[in-house]
This record gives sequence, C-alpha cells and structure tokens, in this order.
Amino acid sequence: MRFIHTSDWHLGQTLHNFERGFEHQHFLDWLIETIAAEQADGLLICGDIFDNANPSAASQKQLYRFLQQAKSRVPHLNIIIIAGNHDSPGRLEAPGPLLETLDATVIGFVPRLSDGAIDLARLVVPLKNKLGAIAAWCLAIPFLRPGDVPRVENANYPVVDPYMEGIALLYRQAFEYAHSLRQPGQAIIALGHCHMVGGEISEDSERRIVIGGTEALSAHIFDASIAYAALGHLHLAQSVGKQAHLRYCGSPLPLSFAEVAYKHQVLRVDLEGESVSQITPLPVPRAVELLRVPARPAALDQVLAALADLSLPAHADSQHHAYLEVRIRLEAPEPGLRARIETALEGKPVRLAKIETSFAPKTAADHAPATLDELERLQPDDIFRRLYRSKYEQDAAPELCAAFAELLLSQEGSAT
Repeated sequence: MRFIHTSDWHLGQTLHNFERGFEHQHFLDWLIETIAAEQADGLLICGDIFDNANPSAASQKQLYRFLQQAKSRVPHLNIIIIAGNHDSPGRLEAPGPLLETLDATVIGFVPRLSDGAIDLARLVVPLKNKLGAIAAWCLAIPFLRPGDVPRVENANYPVVDPYMEGIALLYRQAFEYAHSLRQPGQAIIALGHCHMVGGEISEDSERRIVIGGTEALSAHIFDASIAYAALGHLHLAQSVGKQAHLRYCGSPLPLSFAEVAYKHQVLRVDLEGESVSQITPLPVPRAVELLRVPARPAALDQVLAALADLSLPAHADSQHHAYLEVRIRLEAPEPGLRARIETALEGKPVRLAKIETSFAPKTAADHAPATLDELERLQPDDIFRRLYRSKYEQDAAPELCAAFAELLLSQEGSAT
C-alpha cells in the first residue's frame, strides 16, 4: 500500500501581516492532484494543521473543503489527522463524527476511559488499502502535554523526567496494543508531533516545545519493529538520527524568511508487507516566492543598488508577487529608510514584507558597565546619550537630544 505523509500546514498563517490563503489553497489543490496521480491509499497529516488554536472561519473551511474534495477524488482514501502544538485539540476533534463519513480519523488529545485509563483502542487506527483490507496499524499520538502522558512509577529506579518517560511509556503501550491486533503482513506506523533529538529547527518560525525543561525526545521511544515514524513540528524535511524510516516531511511552504532555502515537500511512502519498501520526496511547487535581498546584510547604498537591479517576472495577479525581506547593515539610524526602499522598488512585482536592520558589532569596551558612583551622578539625558553612543558608535544629534529632553519634561508635567 502507499500513503502520503505531510504536516505543518499552518492554515491561516500571515507573513508580516500578509494573508497566505492563496498559497495554502495552491498547495491543497496540488495535494489533491498528487494523491490522485500517485494512487495513494492513505494520507497522514501530522499536526499544526492550523497556525493557532482559534483559526479563522476561512482557514477551517479550507481544511474541510480539502478533505471533502480529496475523498471525492480518491474514494478509497484513508485520512488520519493528529493535533500539533499550534492546534486546539477540542476544536480539531469537534467535527469528528462528520469526518468519519469521509474515512477521516482525527485525534486531538489522548482519549481516556471512564476510569481514567488511556483509551488505546482510539489511538491505534487501521490504515486500509484499495481493497479495504487493513495494511497497517497507526499509533496516532498527537502533541503531548504533561497531563496527556501516563504516570510512570518504578520501584527499581527513580523517575528522572516523568514527562519524557511518560511519552516513552505511551508509545510502548500503543505499540503493544497494535502488535496484539496486527496480522502477518501488516505494518505498524507511528505518528507524532514533537521535537526529536538532533532535529534542526528554523530560525524564527517554530515555537519551541519546552515542558519541564525537556525539549527533545529520543528516537528510542519508537520500537525497533516500527516500520515508519511520520513526524511533524520541524519545518525542515529531515530524518532522525540518520534513520531513514524516522522522518519529518517538513512544512509544505516556507513559513518565514529563514526557510527560503528549504526544499518543501510531502513524502510518498510505499509499504511491502510489514516493512517500508521506498520513501520518495515529492517537491511542493511554490505559488509565491520569498526573497532575501541581499543574501547577507550590506550597506544601504549597496542594498538600494541591488533593489534597483532586481528583475522579476511580471504577474497580472498581485497574489503571485514575491514577498521581500530587505537586509541592511547600518552605521547609524537612517531617517526615511522605508521611503527610500519603497522608491527603489517602485513598479516591481514584489511585496515588501520586512526590513531587517543590523549594526556593526560592538567591542567589549562599548559594553563596559558603569560603576555605582557613576550611576549616582548620571541624569536621564546622560544615560540616553551613553546608550545611543553604545549602539550606534556616534553621538546623538542635537535635535534628537532636544526631543528626548522635551519628552522628559512632558512626563514630569503629567506626573505633577
């Protein structure tokens, strides 16, 4: 049998106030065509379906329309969805009874029985082939919060990290339950939304998962006989610990300018009996490009020249216009910076999303703290001048000092 592994859609995300519904719809349309063309039997969506816990009506409609259209296009398709750390477990599960009619199983949180025990039967989901026969059992484990994991008690050794050991225990219990169900020739697949040890994170688009001091999970939580682990959370497609069958598929589109060089993809996974026979990346085409100009921060004159020389294909539809991050190394504050950049970009098919400014690194002497005696003698305007010189390596302009003095006077007046 064959399934598609995808995650981290982040429907409803904005990029520096630019809505990205057009890009997400482009991806979803492509994914439906890909599922049909690849004759996939299953679709595994491993968390962060939405960008936040209170998604807009438009982004929810986008998801449910996709599920309906995918099932209509590929009637035998099985769909399994788990929640990520960005998702609301309850909101994701709310339409569950309706989605079951589309052969879609949604696991938002760890279900429990009336006695408080974990309902393993709901966490272990069958994956069927085109003939309707069970080809694999999936451990559908969503993003885990401390209250989700079972309590670990062992008289033989102290429990060092209850959260980590609770996660390992939950995967072990789910695996044992799946193992008791499976027949010869059926594979066991693990789903998870987590940060594994050694996983490479994005610069500024992934929310760190830090619970009780724990950040990354060991690959040892997966039993050696698990055929494949379909993971979500990290936006860069990668394997875990050089083990090809433990995989992050990555996000389908760049969610920040830190991800412009990522190869965004979904993964096609082929099973042969109880094992994986092939894992194939399927590149996701970009509807909108993200540009960083220049690649590294440069002086303003160089940047303006690079922007003036920027040549991009024209698009009648502005939704296809590239997003642009401009990166500038300044020696001092530059009045009217944005206006100068916008002038250089006039008439070009781009959307200015971000201006990143940085300043030359300071020496140790620039950061030398003042002594207590010096602090006692300093007035607010003295501190202002010192901070300005420390950051920009030059004296503040007289008009700037005058404006600061006026601000101080107005604050003093309002306090009396």
